[in-house]
Amino acid sequence: MTNNLTWHSHTVTPQQRSQLKGHGSALVWFTGLSGSGKSTLANALERRLLDLKVHSFLLDGDNVRLGLNGDLGFGDEDRVENIRRIGEVGKLFVASGTLCLSAFISPFREDRDRVRAVLAPGQFIEVFVDAPLAVCEQRDPKGLYRRARAGEIAHFTGIDSDYEAPERPEIHIRSDQLDTGEAVEKIIAYLRRHGVLRL
Repeated sequence: MTNNLTWHSHTVTPQQRSQLKGHGSALVWFTGLSGSGKSTLANALERRLLDLKVHSFLLDGDNVRLGLNGDLGFGDEDRVENIRRIGEVGKLFVASGTLCLSAFISPFREDRDRVRAVLAPGQFIEVFVDAPLAVCEQRDPKGLYRRARAGEIAHFTGIDSDYEAPERPEIHIRSDQLDTGEAVEKIIAYLRRHGVLRL
């Protein structure tokens, strides 16, 4: 089937889109345990980017699971496919000149590396939102850890499914030590240093 498909190049280049928007594009990939603060931080960053007049879009794990990836479960094979699809969607956003934010547990290092590989160097920015499991369980905003401990949820990351922490993330946020505002400014500073933001 794929033998009949041909990749079509656009007449508008990523450089032209970047010039029009006044900033670069990248996929900012938030990873960490449930309750580590990924979604909170990604939402706060999106709001800050809006204030800076930067075109951004947030792909949230639950929202994507309720739509695009609604056919997937939570076993290892489906988790791999979940992240593969998100990587492809993120790649499209980056090509459009958008700063795409992605907030998923994405527990497997190999899957995150696979997403990195489909983007140009510097366009995949891994943000490790790091909080001890005990802190995540204490926060437990959705009650998921409690349900996992009670045996109501199988394959729950951090309990009966592994989380492979990034070895060399572009940005490491200790969310038990920094407040959300400080963490956002740390990310903004990185984006400025690396030329994604020009303001």
